[in-house]
Amino acid sequence: MALELDPTLLGILACPACHSNLSVDYEAKELICASQSCALAYPIRENIPIMLVDEARDTRPSRGFN
Repeated sequence: MALELDPTLLGILACPACHSNLSVDYEAKELICASQSCALAYPIRENIPIMLVDEARDTRPSRGFN
């Protein structure tokens, strides 16, 4: 199923965590927060963005010490 999102919708959506702009990752079917400090990825299921922080994935690299 091809990802189809209304450009008008994309123009008004913002990251619920930090209110930054979002970009679309069509391959991963996610909306990615543009803020490097937030960088959450929100899933898109059946062409519906799931804009819940609890459902988001953190895209920042791990900052652990190994």
